[in-house]
Parts: sequence; structure tokens; C-alpha cells
Amino acid sequence: MNEINDSAIMAALGRQMTQAVAKQAVAAGNLANLDTPNYKTRDASFDAVLDGEMHKLKMTVTDARHISASEPATPQTTEAQGLDARRDGNNVQLDRELLTMTRASADFAAAQQALSAKFRLIRFAINEGR
Repeated sequence: MNEINDSAIMAALGRQMTQAVAKQAVAAGNLANLDTPNYKTRDASFDAVLDGEMHKLKMTVTDARHISASEPATPQTTEAQGLDARRDGNNVQLDRELLTMTRASADFAAAQQALSAKFRLIRFAINEGR
């Protein structure tokens, strides 16, 4: 059985923050190309990353060093499907991209707040409750 420990929690929060930043970067790229003719909207896809993480969960870990928490995998960007194109061939939608950036910002802030609370607990333990 896999244990949930401090390092696993901190690594998961770090991955969440990294994913939020990647989503914001892709949305910002889409917004930067709002007026570029024939530009197609891109989406950050974490399917491959999730599959890899799920595969890790099914493995039997006999030693903590066997599966290292290396740098998080970067998402693949794919062309967004089902968006209507304008006359110039561009299909970037301002509202959609701003919503994506807002959601990513909220995800980042939630992970940051949880990480901050974890560090406060550690600081409290180090100072012996003072």
C-alpha cells in the first residue's frame, strides 16, 4: 500500500502548480495570436502525464528510491477541436482563453495556499509551538 507522506503531498502540490502555469502559458500564447490569420487554438493536454502517474500507482514499490520524483512531465499541446473559425481562419475565443487563465490561476492559488499551510505546520513544529 502506498503511504501518503509529507514529501508526496509537497510533490503533488508542486505538480499542480506546474500544470497550472503550463495551462496559463498555453492560454497566453493563444491570446497573443488572437489576430493572427489561420492561427488555431492550442490546449494543454495532460492525458499522457496522467497515464504515467496512474501506471506508477499500480506498481509495487519496495524501496522509496525506485521511483524518483523527478521533474514533472510537460504537457503536450494539441489543437483545440470544435471551435468555430472566423473569416481569417483564426479560431481563438477571447472569453474561453480568459476563463482558462482564471481557472488555472485559481488552481495555482489553491495549491500555493495548501503548500503555505504545510510550511507553517513545519515551522510550528521546529519552533516547538512558540
